[in-house]
Amino acid sequence: MGFTLTEKVLKAHLVEGEMVKGQEIGIRIDQTLTQDSTGTMAYLQFEAMGIDQAKTKRSVAYIDHNMLQQGFENADDHKYIQTVTHKHGIYFSKPGNGICHQVHVERFGVPGQTLLGSDSHTPTGGGIGMIAIGAGGLDVAVAMGGGTYYITMPKVVNVELIGKLKSGVSAKDIILEVLRNLSVKGGVGKVIEYTGEGVKSLSVPERATITNMGAELGATTSVFPSDEVTHAFLKAQSREADFTPLTADQDAVYDEKLTINLDELEPLVALPHSPDNVKTVSEAAGVKVDQVAIGSCTNGSYLDLMKVAKILKGKTVHKDVSLVIAPGSKQVLTMLAANGALADLVAAGARILESGCGPCIGMGQAPATDAISLRTFNRNFKGRCGTTSAGVYLVSPETAAVSALTGVLTSPLTIEDIDLTIEMPETFVANDNMVIPPSTSPNEVEVVRGPNIKPFPLNKVLETCSGKVLIKVEDNITTDHIMPSNASLLPFRSNVPYLAKFCLTPCDESFPERAVENGGGIIVGGDNYGQGSSREHAALAPLQLGIRAVLTKSFARIHKANLINSGILPLVFVNPEDYHTIDVMDELDILDVKAKVETEDYLTVRNTTKGLDYNVKLEVSDRERQMLLLGGKINMIKEAQ
Repeated sequence: MGFTLTEKVLKAHLVEGEMVKGQEIGIRIDQTLTQDSTGTMAYLQFEAMGIDQAKTKRSVAYIDHNMLQQGFENADDHKYIQTVTHKHGIYFSKPGNGICHQVHVERFGVPGQTLLGSDSHTPTGGGIGMIAIGAGGLDVAVAMGGGTYYITMPKVVNVELIGKLKSGVSAKDIILEVLRNLSVKGGVGKVIEYTGEGVKSLSVPERATITNMGAELGATTSVFPSDEVTHAFLKAQSREADFTPLTADQDAVYDEKLTINLDELEPLVALPHSPDNVKTVSEAAGVKVDQVAIGSCTNGSYLDLMKVAKILKGKTVHKDVSLVIAPGSKQVLTMLAANGALADLVAAGARILESGCGPCIGMGQAPATDAISLRTFNRNFKGRCGTTSAGVYLVSPETAAVSALTGVLTSPLTIEDIDLTIEMPETFVANDNMVIPPSTSPNEVEVVRGPNIKPFPLNKVLETCSGKVLIKVEDNITTDHIMPSNASLLPFRSNVPYLAKFCLTPCDESFPERAVENGGGIIVGGDNYGQGSSREHAALAPLQLGIRAVLTKSFARIHKANLINSGILPLVFVNPEDYHTIDVMDELDILDVKAKVETEDYLTVRNTTKGLDYNVKLEVSDRERQMLLLGGKINMIKEAQ
């Protein structure tokens, strides 16, 4: 029996455990990446571990999120990241160099290597044949220090692509079709592996679009083979030496299979407020559009924006539409400027933003009240754009560009006079002058810390666990709900005490105050609690407020890991119906919690207010049990020293 591509890479990096589905394994990490929204905390944690130099093959810190400098906070964080990375053996990508995932695929990704990133869209690297996984900043800090990264051995889903996309249909439509089939929680505990003849017709940037949005499936990661297409891309990036051929064995056995016929695919759109709320553009066509935003790590590539430039050339954006475009990297922006495509975009009425995350994370370009915004991004969670009442639709660059001209949601299949074929360049502009290598004299580097950088909270050794239910939330609560991310709060990512004042306020504005008044307590949630971003602030802010446990129907992978890292108990109802019997301010007591966590998979939660007992499951490994008992990963690391 042959191996899947996923199994081959994991086997080559296995350092602990056995590759049995559902069991915990430890893998060696070759590369890491951070971005400035999560990076400050990751490097504070790296420093706390007392490790002198990063031990990975390559670690890169990117500045791409918090680039609006309306106060000193963002600039101070950037200075801290630049100096701390310079001292500790980590490359630093300056603001303006581009979005971490786009730049990493262009300049640093290596087929067959493992990549761990403190951003949920790190799986973008799977487009170049990496096993690239998003994680909390603390896990990335440990990996930078040479530590093992632990995951549950995933199931592997084979998405077989047959046929070939017709003009006007794009890679974005492929991943939207996968989301329509599998849902936002359909990938939990799984790796999505793409195979089939249709793969050969997709460029690396197109593959990266698909693996990028695999994060929206809740998947551990997604991966494409490293083949002749990968080789051509790396050669064009002047990185031919990084190429390694890698594919699944012919007789590989998969746990699930989904076949998508690219010949039959048509333009798709994700309607508000979930990436899996997918319809065909023809079904949803005619919706009046107020804003169009093109770019992000999903669709900010050279190929994407060249297609947009072709559609817009010689035309004018509709009078009622605001069109903004953010190239994914300096490389892309430079090449568009050199070949005249940038002039075509500007002449049509597009506003050009810097190469960064910007509107995708609510950092600028918030739509008007009740506006409709078409975006080529990866998430359309309610309020993420910066305007709670706005409706965000996720579309391909082709659909976005055509709709910007018509003023209504329009299928790109309606334009038959434009050839959207874009050839992959034989040579990309390879200028890494905005990447600063680590110092050769680290002892001489002074780490600069601004006044906004505060110590992160640490939990205590587990003895008892009880408290009031401080909030009860529904299914699919995202980390955007738990720890909001917008232009006013992003500058405080290194200040957890301040951020905690806004924890879960999109669900209940009184939650932080109630948590403080009651000296902490317990959160109750529904299915897929914590989906979305990898931000560990969604665990650190509750920890700051004294949250001891989160009791849900199910958890998203990264958030559950972040809770464990913070020493917060992640408990799952054995009987999901018990959820309905709990109300806010009920007093819960986890019986014999210390003894049970040490050895048991099942615990009893007593609702002393209502006289009810709930059977709950603690789905953790032995290593994670120890972490919970000690009050989190940092405490466990210190205990071992």
